[in-house]
Amino acid sequence: MLLAISRRFYGVVIALWYAAERAQQMGSFRPRRNGSGFLGRTGRATITAALDRFLTRRDTLRHTVAAFVFEIDGFRKIEEMHDRDGTEILMDEITQRIAPLLGIAGVAVHLEGGRFAIAQTVSQQASPQQLSLESAIQFASRIQHAMAEPIFLSNCNLYITVSVGFALAIRLDGPTGQHLLRAANIAQLEASRGGPNAVRSYSPAMHARIVSHDGLRTEIRAALQTQQITAHFQPQINLATGALTGLEALARWNHPQRGLVAPCDFLPVLEQSGLLGLLGQCMLRDALTALQKWDQGGLHVPQVSINMSNEELQNPYFVEHIMMELDRCNIAANRLVIEVLETVVVSNTDNIAGANLTKLAAMGCGIDLDDFGTGHASITSIRKFSIQRIKIDRSFITNIDRDEEQQNMVAAILIMAGRLGLDTLAEGIETPQEQDQLTKMGCRHMQGFALARPADFAKTTQWITSYRPVNTQYDCRAITLPRQVS
Repeated sequence: MLLAISRRFYGVVIALWYAAERAQQMGSFRPRRNGSGFLGRTGRATITAALDRFLTRRDTLRHTVAAFVFEIDGFRKIEEMHDRDGTEILMDEITQRIAPLLGIAGVAVHLEGGRFAIAQTVSQQASPQQLSLESAIQFASRIQHAMAEPIFLSNCNLYITVSVGFALAIRLDGPTGQHLLRAANIAQLEASRGGPNAVRSYSPAMHARIVSHDGLRTEIRAALQTQQITAHFQPQINLATGALTGLEALARWNHPQRGLVAPCDFLPVLEQSGLLGLLGQCMLRDALTALQKWDQGGLHVPQVSINMSNEELQNPYFVEHIMMELDRCNIAANRLVIEVLETVVVSNTDNIAGANLTKLAAMGCGIDLDDFGTGHASITSIRKFSIQRIKIDRSFITNIDRDEEQQNMVAAILIMAGRLGLDTLAEGIETPQEQDQLTKMGCRHMQGFALARPADFAKTTQWITSYRPVNTQYDCRAITLPRQVS
């Protein structure tokens, strides 16, 4: 599976200014400059005034007003890679790409940071709701296509994407320019979370999600410190024998008022708040403590896996911290598996992460490459990071019992892994048929809802106690599975 370009990019600093309307509409688009670059401070007032003017026009019956807000994905990363002159060149190029899209009446301005806004009118002829939405989506797509061509910068091609949010006046009650701009901002935030290169149209439900998201941001550090966020565990088995081979520790937030918060809702908040390192410490503590308790209770759990972010792998004291935790719980290093996302392996440009993983492998820890197939990891990077097992991404597993193309791709992965001496684990198996097909193909291990859902320590302990594997060489259909833990 191919994944578009690297990780997210957030915004580029550029100001767009349309110098006149109607009386001056035949003039070309020209960005106004000040001493430090593009005009930016008056952007919000300018776009709000433009939207208000559009809302009072006589032909509003034939057109609806729309506010667009877009942000170029990953601007902070771009700023780190290029100097100020390079950023100015980038701004000039983007200015030229946006100008032709505005038409006669469109107005575009810089808001702040990497965010930009456009005031536009879109057709709402025979069927207002449908046609205006389609026109707005088409315009958002034109913005994205305008950014798709590479920009030659610092002797190389730079590819950028944008996340776009928009709001239509026809979909708001008593809209003003300020209301439209606020709604488009909310839609753009949703697009950024779904991006890169996403488009979202404003709906009232979005505002509730933004408020909820902001509330989580203020609570999340305390949630880590008070152990509201803890490890849940999902079993892994040997497909040939059915034996339990390990458990993966997955972060779950049991909020006192909201109940169980989905990982997709709080993990991005943790990342944006710079708290992934603290989360990793909590998961390591919970995983090793659980292993210690299972040992004391006479339950055999061979190993436990924990996910590690790029932030943690870049920590020079990462290995020392893990050694201390292993000693604290009296757990052998070979019972701890470190999972590394394929995108982390691909995006790493220095040797700190590689050196840390090499040290851990030398200690005896297992190293898994997670989500394999989504990040273009090379054989060289697999060797560099001391990978011992690859986890085949669930996107390759879904419907593998019925999809020949899926079978061919997984077969190629299994052959490569065998030649490199790597173990394999299929994640996201949801049906016995998928499990059966993977067993026949020679995949070594499995993990997924077909076996058990992630559960807290107590429920996982119940699952381990009731699990009865059957030695059925290459016949997974005879494996006896306990009732799924929900």
